[in-house]
Amino acid sequence: MQENSSIISKLFGFDLINPDDSDSMRDMYRQLIRIAWPAALEGLLLTLMNSFDTMMVGRLGPAAITSVGLCAQPRMIMLLVAQALCVGTTAVIARRKGEGRQDAAVSCLKQSLVIITGIGIIILLAGYFGAEFMVTLAGASAETVTDAAEYFRIISLAFVFNCWALCICAAKRGIGQTKVTMTVNMTANVVNVFLNYCLILGHFGFPALGVRGAAIATAIGTTVSFLMAARAVLKKDDYLSLRHFGTVEFDRATVSGLLQVGGGSIAESVFLRVGFLINGRLIAGVSTAAYATNQIVMQVSGLAFTVGDGTASACTSLVGQSLGAKKKNKAILYVHAVRRTALVISLMIILFTFFGRHILPALFTDDAQIIHAASLCFLVLILGITAQNLRVVLAGCLRGAGDVKYVAAVSLISVLILRPLMTWLFCYPLNAMYPSLMLGSLGPWISFDIDAFVRAVMLIKRVNQGRWVNIKL
Repeated sequence: MQENSSIISKLFGFDLINPDDSDSMRDMYRQLIRIAWPAALEGLLLTLMNSFDTMMVGRLGPAAITSVGLCAQPRMIMLLVAQALCVGTTAVIARRKGEGRQDAAVSCLKQSLVIITGIGIIILLAGYFGAEFMVTLAGASAETVTDAAEYFRIISLAFVFNCWALCICAAKRGIGQTKVTMTVNMTANVVNVFLNYCLILGHFGFPALGVRGAAIATAIGTTVSFLMAARAVLKKDDYLSLRHFGTVEFDRATVSGLLQVGGGSIAESVFLRVGFLINGRLIAGVSTAAYATNQIVMQVSGLAFTVGDGTASACTSLVGQSLGAKKKNKAILYVHAVRRTALVISLMIILFTFFGRHILPALFTDDAQIIHAASLCFLVLILGITAQNLRVVLAGCLRGAGDVKYVAAVSLISVLILRPLMTWLFCYPLNAMYPSLMLGSLGPWISFDIDAFVRAVMLIKRVNQGRWVNIKL
């Protein structure tokens, strides 16, 4: 028993010493898990609910799956500036909490909300009036463009609410209150799933609206998330209560910090979204069946990302707070803890994916060809899950420190350039040469693995250099 305990201690680094305060590595793991589990559970359940959405839409046929799936990247592109600002909000508020400055943390949230309101109005108008252009850019064909444009136009109406909810939840993550964001997003998505059930095929007396019903359900769910998030920060006893510390006053230090982190995050988001958009167009160009297969596998690959992202959110908060309190060694130890945690999470997801590879596709479609192709894609996906999780959590650590420019550079090299190039190579020239290998479906996931390994290696190198602990916000 003692020997097993020693192995576990070495595996998780329990014997490492924290010279900055009295917290042991076990204490730090408890802190990490306390913040990470709500965020990870939130991501896991959100992914499952998105999968339920896809299952319900999937009953309308592959074209319906494709129509809704084509809106994902344009939507993320529209929201990228808002999400980048939210990354800055999380990092700056985490620093201010570490410094013990509650007034500065609340002021940062108020300033972020004002800025993001303007962003939300702009993208609402752009999304509503440019819906057809956006989905065509994403690769919509004559078969899918009408439904995809209508879906995008409807969800655009909730973009302002979406931005407000994102901003408040980002602030909450900065102070480690991930249970609040979990409750907000889970409740909103339960509403979304219930309304999808009612409106897509028509249940409980509701009309069967198909893809339009899915869009209406998404817009209402987004509005609910804002209402719940707003309620959280309007309480008088909340750490980030908007009732505290007077009206909104912009200050140079806060705006500079938001721009420093947000600017790098915008670049990263642009590289990510454009890269994913190009990748999606390449897959859509192979066939509707190939794109539908890709959408199904993405639902499961999202598990690796969202569960890892929950852990990364915790590390972003804890690294930021540690650096704000001038505890650099403690920030480094949190990175050690999150790396080990990511490996354990990866193993669980690999086992789940391997044993469920034949069952999972059948939950989304009855098409035997798509089910077979998706089951093979899952085997390819497994190879990159560990690298995927490592790169997600390490990127979160660097964001917490404010080292977003390097994370953006990694995305430029791997996501915008390497991954689309590999997808094109496998899906077109090599698929034409070796059609029996099914590279039209498998190719995107081979490129996924390559991308995950490249980004993981680059981020590990950066973290090990240690210069990120000296960045000022």
